[in-house]
Amino acid sequence: MTKSAHPATLRSVEPILRHAADTLIVPRWQRLQQADATEKSPGEWVTVVDREVEEVVSAGLRQLIPGSVVVGEEQCAAEPQLIERVGDGIAWLVDPLDGTGNFIAGRPPISLMVALLEGGETVAAWMLDPLTGTMHRAERNGGAWRDGERIAVAPEPAVLRRGIVKTRFLPEALKARIASSTAAVEVQAGSNCAGADYPDIARGDSDFALYWRVLPWDHAPGALFLREAGGHVARLDGGAYRPGEQREGLLAARSRALWEQAREFVATGDAAS
Repeated sequence: MTKSAHPATLRSVEPILRHAADTLIVPRWQRLQQADATEKSPGEWVTVVDREVEEVVSAGLRQLIPGSVVVGEEQCAAEPQLIERVGDGIAWLVDPLDGTGNFIAGRPPISLMVALLEGGETVAAWMLDPLTGTMHRAERNGGAWRDGERIAVAPEPAVLRRGIVKTRFLPEALKARIASSTAAVEVQAGSNCAGADYPDIARGDSDFALYWRVLPWDHAPGALFLREAGGHVARLDGGAYRPGEQREGLLAARSRALWEQAREFVATGDAAS
């Protein structure tokens, strides 16, 4: 149990997310008009649905824990200084539509994600697929769950086989090293939706994922979920991941052993254990 929230409070988060998904996201799926999407910065898109969902979800979360702060992706786009509140007291992180590019293109997956933080540490997380209704959630020291089923990572292979590498923000030298590697590691593009990629790692569809730009609403929910399922998530130097720390590089894997192999692959291009 978290210090800030009674179990009944945590159970109240899911209905808020499902209501927003059912009333705001699903009705607009593959029905967006051109004017509904705008480029907020080069290569970064937002839709009217992102903004509407964030407003509704944020209002609901504030009522659950009076005095808590909500740090939403779209609000941070308008007020960049808000991200500094992530480490303050009790905070909610909200990604109203993870995979906005997928949503605009009308292809899955997409995810509505929330994380609850205490003193900058993630203590609970929710990742809802609005299209299938599947909810992945986790609580610190309380396990990871898919709907009503407790989840553990799939058995690990002896050696690293495949992993997601998000290349868009990678330094050129690192990108070139991975591209030229002769290691027998399949480099996957990922789904462009962290709310799908982290469960995919737990399930065994990928052995690891490397991210360079690490925005807290993108990674706090999935990182807690994967850790609670038995995986390992850390900075490239081995340091712990804290959502409030604004630094680059994050490596997630479904075991500590695979994480070590993945870090070797990233550092040298060789995946030898």
